Amino acid sequence: MTPRVAPGGRRELGLVNWLVCRLLARGAGVPEARVFTTLGRARGTFRGWLHYSATLMPFGRLTRYETELAILRVAHVRGCEYERDHHLRLGERAGVTAELAERAFVAPDSPTWPPRHRALLMAVDRIIGQGDLDDAQWAELAAHFRDRELIEIVLLVGHYNALATALTTLRVERDLA
Repeated sequence: MTPRVAPGGRRELGLVNWLVCRLLARGAGVPEARVFTTLGRARGTFRGWLHYSATLMPFGRLTRYETELAILRVAHVRGCEYERDHHLRLGERAGVTAELAERAFVAPDSPTWPPRHRALLMAVDRIIGQGDLDDAQWAELAAHFRDRELIEIVLLVGHYNALATALTTLRVERDLA
């Protein structure tokens, strides 16, 4: 797959974005995190996106474990290998083992999930598939999460769905671990 927009270096990103991208790649455990070096070419938009993104992950109200479960489910539903790879690495640090990630991919409705996590995973599918939750689906999710967390879930799923669209459309190549 050939990228439609090549990842940028210092010249294309500008010094600030280039330094940010270097730090983020180190944090992700890869030599270059192409999501950042590609989106970083948008300069100010990139910095605004980073701020918004960080309020959802890693600084959101959901636990990192729950956030990573939801993101991994988005990546799977959307078929976004970049997002999947990136969050398998990050998810492992948050306690989402390879076995749990695989179960989130193939059996989000399994009764082996705690009810809270099953409701979260099923909400991901419904938000992406329907663009909404009906009243029964909302009640199921609301039984496990507070209002602020509910808002965050909707924004998190929408954000990572949009990011999957950007990564896929721009043909961002997977990172080398």
